[in-house]
Amino acid sequence: MMVRIREIGQPGDLGWVVQAHGELYAAEFGWDTSFEALVARIVADWAADHDPAREAAWIAEDDEGRGGCVFCVREDDDTARLRILLVHPRARGQRLGARLVDACLAFARAAGYRRMVLWTNDPLVAARHIYLDAGFALVAEEPHHSYGVDLVGQTYARDL
Repeated sequence: MMVRIREIGQPGDLGWVVQAHGELYAAEFGWDTSFEALVARIVADWAADHDPAREAAWIAEDDEGRGGCVFCVREDDDTARLRILLVHPRARGQRLGARLVDACLAFARAAGYRRMVLWTNDPLVAARHIYLDAGFALVAEEPHHSYGVDLVGQTYARDL
């Protein structure tokens, strides 16, 4: 099955990102709707006010439809932030997560950023492997209670 990585921009893309995150994180990790609300805010902020020269988002899709996403947003003049990486279970095992992260890194370099950061949580083991394989290093950890569960937030960073 041929998977394409394309920039977000088709009707339904943004809604799919929010819905997929809400459904999958509830099913796989027991997170409540406050996580879906966070993703909705991230997506709405990006849609309303992103700078196309410095911020982008991608959808991975195949013949069955959308199967993954990632966003690259401006943290500051030198730093990009990778946000809301997701690979749908039906699309896993095809290196989609790595391809989406690679698209994000390539865009950030071309946009002139010198560093990329991301924030994730400890149960997201598969994502952590993707980040480490892409050259990110853990730079901070902090326990917190969010989305109805106890978590350890993790910040990763890498130079571009």
